[in-house]
Amino acid sequence: MQLTPASGTVAHTERELRQHHARHKIVERRRIVQKLRQALSADGLALHFQPILSLSTGLIQGAEAMLRLSHARRGFIQASHFLPLAEQSDVIIEVGGWMLRAACHEAARLPAHFRIALAISPRHLQSGQLTRELLEALNDSGVAPERLELLITEAMLLDENEDSAFALKATQALGVHLGLNHFGTGYASLAPLKRMAFSSLRLDKSLVQNLCEGAASTAITRAAVEAGHALGCSVLADGVETAAQYDLLCQIGTDEGQGSHFTPAIPGDQLTAMFGQG
Repeated sequence: MQLTPASGTVAHTERELRQHHARHKIVERRRIVQKLRQALSADGLALHFQPILSLSTGLIQGAEAMLRLSHARRGFIQASHFLPLAEQSDVIIEVGGWMLRAACHEAARLPAHFRIALAISPRHLQSGQLTRELLEALNDSGVAPERLELLITEAMLLDENEDSAFALKATQALGVHLGLNHFGTGYASLAPLKRMAFSSLRLDKSLVQNLCEGAASTAITRAAVEAGHALGCSVLADGVETAAQYDLLCQIGTDEGQGSHFTPAIPGDQLTAMFGQG
């Protein structure tokens, strides 16, 4: 005879599992926040740079700065392993300020035409500190504002927070460019995009990865590229991994690309060795 647990017992077990998962996330978040605070005070953060290429000429004309956390045994840890939890804490504001300063410092070592793109977090955008930190980073490095591009997401654009709106307008008033990150994921309306003059729209990796799956996928990506051009933006494809993806992106008029098909993200010193002014 097979015994079936009572529904109350099952519900109790599921509740315990949810509570255990919640406690684990809290502990993990505290651990990551502590690691980041230690890294901020002990030179444990670094930026790696993903080169951005013109798809028509093949020339590298910029790079996206990507955060790395130094680890004694594992080397540099990618941001995807710790940022999602870190973004739930104010430590992300301190990290964002460090990234601005480091990105501008690196840009100062590169040719005047070379631009640096940098993703910012919603918490940093809403903090009221972004504009001051941005201005200080530009002044201290001597980098022209137009060489820096801050990347935001569609979700951040739809946020009605007054501090966010002010920061975005102040950023553009300084001459810094804005790029829309992860374009084509989840929001159908282009109306919010018309309120803000973006320099670039960056196709989400999912669009690029699905590009070779058939005519429908290609048509969707083509529509995204055409929408970007209609808004007066340069369109960049993120996560280009194969020659087939590259060929199709060229065919549908994509302006720029980045990804492992061209080159992986590289440390700042290596970027400077390739393109620096000496």
